[in-house]
Amino acid sequence: MSSHRPFSRRAALRYAAGAASAAAAAAVGGCAAGAETAGANTVRYQGWAGKVLYFELAEDLGFLGDTRLQWIGNTTSGPQDIQSVVTGDIDIGGAFNGAILRLVAAGAPVTSVIGYYGADARTEAGYFVPTGSPVRGPRDFIGKKVGVNTLGAHHEDVLAVYLERAGLTAEEIDSVQLVVVPPVSAEQALRSGQLVVAVLTDIHREKALARGGIRAVFSDYDLLGSFSAGCYVMRDDYVRTRPDTARAVVAGTARAVRWAQTRPRDEVVARFARIIARRDRNEDATAIRYWRSTGVAGPGGVIADREFDLWKERAAETRPALRDIPTTRLYTNELNPYRSTRT
Repeated sequence: MSSHRPFSRRAALRYAAGAASAAAAAAVGGCAAGAETAGANTVRYQGWAGKVLYFELAEDLGFLGDTRLQWIGNTTSGPQDIQSVVTGDIDIGGAFNGAILRLVAAGAPVTSVIGYYGADARTEAGYFVPTGSPVRGPRDFIGKKVGVNTLGAHHEDVLAVYLERAGLTAEEIDSVQLVVVPPVSAEQALRSGQLVVAVLTDIHREKALARGGIRAVFSDYDLLGSFSAGCYVMRDDYVRTRPDTARAVVAGTARAVRWAQTRPRDEVVARFARIIARRDRNEDATAIRYWRSTGVAGPGGVIADREFDLWKERAAETRPALRDIPTTRLYTNELNPYRSTRT
C-alpha cells in the first residue's frame, strides 16, 4: 500500500506546481510539436484498461463521421491525462473538474468541452467502513486514514466538502490522512485495518457490498445530489486551428453520451463488451458488467456552472486568481449539439 500523508493544503500546492510545469512545457512549444504528429482529422487520446470512453463509443456507433481516433496507450489518472493534453501528447483527455480548475489556474491553455462522468442514484462514490466501525459522521474522520485512488482529485475534494460543511476546522481537516491505494486493493486494505475508511466505486463497490461486512458513511450523491464531476478538455490552440475536427469529436461524443443516457442498461453494457473484445488490448472486461449509468447530469454531457463552482473556492485556496475567473470561461458548450436541451 502507498504511503500516506496528512489531508493538507500543501498537497494541493504540490499538484498546482506539477500543473504549472505542464503549462510551462506547453508554452515552450509542446502543443505545437504534438499537434503536427497526427492527421488533420485524427484525434489522439489515452484509454483506460477495461473501460470504454464515450468518444470510443461514438466511433463504434458511427457518430464521428470522417474523424478518426488514435489510441496511444492507457493513462494512470485523470490529472495525468489532462496534463498530457497540455503538453501536446494527446488532443483530448478527461479528469475531475477540481483537477481541471487547478490546471487552468496554473496557466494551462485548455477548455472543458463536455461532461463525461458524475454521480446519480445508481452511480456514486461511497466512503466505506467496516460494519462495526465507530465512524458514523464527519467528526469521526479526524486523524483517520482514508484510502483514495489519487490525490488532488474527486474523492479528496468531495471529502473536503463533507468535512467543511460539518464545521470542522482547517486543522481538523488537515489531520485526516489520505492514503493513495489502487481501487483494486482498497477493499482488502479496509478489511485488514490498514485503512479506517476507503472510497469504493463501480465494480469494487458492488463486489465489496456483495461480500458484506461494510457500510457507507456517506456518498458523493448523498452529499451533492446528481452532478457531472468530470469533463473532457481540449487545448485552446487545437480548437482554434482544427475547429471542424474539434466540433466533430465533441458532437459525436455528446451523441454517444446521450445514447448511453437513454438506452436500456443491458444494451449499453453489451455494446461496451463488444467494443472491448474488438479492440484486442488484452484487458479484463469484467468491470463492464457492473456499469449502472453514465452519472452525467446534463443531456449529452452539457456542462453547468455548478459543476465547477462546487470546487472553485477550494481550488482558489492555493490559486487565488481563480476567484477572478468567471466560471463560464472555464468551459464551453458551443461544440455540443445538446446545449439547448433541458432534459
